[in-house]
Amino acid sequence: MTPKSVRENIISLQGHITGLKKDLSAIKNNHLKHMSLRIHELGGKIDKIYWVLLAMVGAVALQLFQNYLT
Repeated sequence: MTPKSVRENIISLQGHITGLKKDLSAIKNNHLKHMSLRIHELGGKIDKIYWVLLAMVGAVALQLFQNYLT
């Protein structure tokens, strides 16, 4: 359906704008919150992996140092 007058065109555009505002608010309030939670969870897992790798490198370094002393 095409608008026949300027007034109808403006009303049609306002309807599209309010629809876009509703979609944007739904994305901000729903999807971005879930993404934020998952990113924080993933960050915690990456920190754990980092510390495990750091401990492994430290253990290997101590073993090499011990072999160097004997």
